[in-house]
Amino acid sequence: MSHPRKYDADNPLLTKLRELCLSFPDAFEKEAWGECTFRMEGGTMFAVTDFNHHGSGHIAVWVKAPPLAQEQMVESDPKRYFRPPYMGPKGWVGIRLDVGRVSWKKVREIIAAGYEMSAPKRAKQSGGSQKQAVAQAAPKSETRVTKRSAGSCKKKKATQKKGR
Repeated sequence: MSHPRKYDADNPLLTKLRELCLSFPDAFEKEAWGECTFRMEGGTMFAVTDFNHHGSGHIAVWVKAPPLAQEQMVESDPKRYFRPPYMGPKGWVGIRLDVGRVSWKKVREIIAAGYEMSAPKRAKQSGGSQKQAVAQAAPKSETRVTKRSAGSCKKKKATQKKGR
């Protein structure tokens, strides 16, 4: 059974979040549980939206985080950061996007760490090439939408063929 869509596709916070998440190499978006999830080709999910998910009362993003990062962030600013349900026990951190002014630079840093953790094992073992790609990822990217089935979509970065 599919979940009803929870997010507002026209929300400017989601627009900015999509731009940021899809700026990483091989990142794509897939709707799941009625929310937008951001994943890496061949890897795993690194971020998921929270548009009042299960009555949470906020707009946020849950992000895969390194060990101890969740605890440190929640303690430093409990109005901005929280331990999300389901993923919180695995170390993920929730970042509220609807409270005060959002530091998109900080959000990008947190998401970049989650993105790196989502890389396939072979990419992690190859050394710093993934970190270089993250560091060089453009802050903006073109996206295209491919309908997969009614009520769900997959967004991928548009790629251009060389020499054409």
